[in-house]
This record gives sequence, C-alpha cells and structure tokens, in this order.
Amino acid sequence: MIYLDHAATGPVRREALEAMWPYLTGAFGNPSSSHGLGEQAASALEWARERVAAATGARPGEVVFTSGGTEADNLALKGPALAAPRGRHLVVSAIEHEAVLESARFLERVHGYALDVVPVDASGLVHPEALAAVLRPDTTLVSIQLANNEVGTVQPLAELAALARERGAVVHSDAVQAAGRLPLGLDALGVDALSLAGHKVGAPKGVGALVVRGRVPLEPVLHGGGQERGRRSGTENVAGAVAFATALELAEREREEHGARTDELGGLLVARVLAEIPESRLTGHPSRRLASTASFLFPGASGEAVLLELERDGVISSSGSACAVGRTEPSHVLTAMGVPAELAGTAVRFTLGAATTAAEIETTVLAASRAVAAVRGLGLGHRG
Repeated sequence: MIYLDHAATGPVRREALEAMWPYLTGAFGNPSSSHGLGEQAASALEWARERVAAATGARPGEVVFTSGGTEADNLALKGPALAAPRGRHLVVSAIEHEAVLESARFLERVHGYALDVVPVDASGLVHPEALAAVLRPDTTLVSIQLANNEVGTVQPLAELAALARERGAVVHSDAVQAAGRLPLGLDALGVDALSLAGHKVGAPKGVGALVVRGRVPLEPVLHGGGQERGRRSGTENVAGAVAFATALELAEREREEHGARTDELGGLLVARVLAEIPESRLTGHPSRRLASTASFLFPGASGEAVLLELERDGVISSSGSACAVGRTEPSHVLTAMGVPAELAGTAVRFTLGAATTAAEIETTVLAASRAVAAVRGLGLGHRG
C-alpha cells in the first residue's frame, strides 16, 4: 500500500505510543485527584503542556488540551465571542475548515453576531486589502487558516494578523495542517490563538490543543468540573496529551530535514502528474503552499471514480477534506477559488508523509495516469 492521505491522518509514531503507554496502564490516575496516582498524572499533563508551549512560543498555562482540532476551533471562536466581546462582528476566510465556518455561523445564527466571510483569489490566497475591506471598529475576532487542508495554500498570516490586531480584534489561526511543516510561533505569526490536532503529527486521534494567550477572555464551551484552568471541563486525556506532546516535539525537531525532503518529493509529484496526465491542473498557490499537499483537477474524470481505481492499484488518496465525506455538494474550498462545480468534482488530493519515497511517487504517477485514462474512457465525468 502507498499511503498518500496524510492530511486526513497519519500513523502513530512509535515514540508517541511508548510515551503514552504508562498512562494507559500503571500510571492511570485522574490528574484532579489528590493522591499519589493523581499527582503522577498531573505531573505528566504539565510535562506535556510545557512541550506544546515550547513548540508554539507560549507559556504552559496558555495551552488548553482538547479532543482535537475541531473542538479547539470551536473553543477559539465561541470562547472569546461569548466571554467579553468588544463588539459583535466576526471575520473568517471562505476556505476555513468546517469547524471554523460552522462555529462562526452558530454565533451568527444563535447569538446575533454579524459575520463577514473574506473571499480568496483563484489560488486560495486571502489578500490583505480584502481583509481590510471588511474589518470594523467592532470586529471581535478574525480567524484565518495558516495552511489549507485541501489545496495546501499558505496564507500571509503575519500581514493579515497585523491588520486585524490594529483594529483590536482577537486573531485565531487553524494551524492543524501546518504543525510539523511550518513554524508555529505565536509571536512570529502575530496571532492570539492556534488550533492543533495530535493525529496530524503522529499522535493518536482524539487529542489536540488550543494555544491561547492569557490576555484573551475565554468562555468555556464544555462546563463541569473546571479542568484546564476553567477553560475546558472534563477529565483530561493524560495519555493522549503525553503522546501529542512527544509527537509534536519530534515533528518540530525534524521539521527542516523533512521539509527539504518533502519539497523535493512534492515537486516531483506535481511535475510528473502535470506532464503525464493530459489536461491535469494543480489547484492552490503554485509556490505559497505546503509541499506535502498536491490537489489536482482531472477534467472529464470523476474524482471518486479515480480514487477507486487508485485504491485497486494500492494507492490511497482522497478527494479533499476527510471531514466532508458523504457530502454531495462540491468542495467549498474549490468553489471559493472559482472552480465550477462540475470541475471541482474531478479533484484528487495526494498528501505526503515523512516515510514517502521517490519510488512511491513514481508508482503513484503511473497509477494515476492509468486511473484517469480508464475513467475518462468509461465516460465517468462528474455529474454533480
């Protein structure tokens, strides 16, 4: 099997499994308990918090462990908006993850917030002038993804964040896809909050974090026992947090080395697909992108049919966000980039991991060429 769907999830790193194992067995205490086992768990949780803080340039107390990226996004938007809003206006980009978009729409629908969705250009970029045009004196929060999960476009986040903070808005970024691939320092990015997910960097599913500056007021989304300094109730996933911190620390340590390798392999994949498959088209920005993500349009070939053909050849990929499986409407990301619905239905996304090899890329290109030709030959275009 050639696995090229790392944007959806990746394998758990051995180091992360080994680090979490004690907290699934002998050291199983509740970190809120006052006895020895509880204190052992609490100590492990703080160890994990320190590692996540170090990776993001935050203080340990600014790390809130969550069940993953979706919960982190929900808390990032709803928390500041409901705690002590300076206004009632939200701004998000048109290509945000559904967790951000739906949280913003919830605040609009249920709590009466005004919502502006900033358009992107054909490459998926948010232009500073487009953001500036919708900012208002009462803008409470701006959420702009660091790197897109479908097409890999990387936003000029520091420039965008500076504009928003000039207006006094809290700035959040969904950095789930960027972890292990781009620097995550809050100060360098100019943001007040970052969302992260463990399973994108080699930890198990079900753990993530919202890293949020202490000055940002935060109303909890989950109420109960007051864990995570009152910001996220519920007994903490100690084993998951330890695994996440271990995997994130390793990903940060290896980022430059793996980045150089991924640049080479990602470039090879793009060049070979465009050369070998007639009419194929790369989506996203040509240079401001995650090298590990390559999403193509294959006119005249249903993306879902191509995926099935690829899987028969042992190549695992996807048509876009794993969180949108089962939906019949075209990708909101491609739609926002101006791709017609019929063409958007031909999308196939390949996302590389640390273990991807040049030989696997060559095999994938040959398999994709055969798959697209087969589907076109059957007349299986996307019908919407």
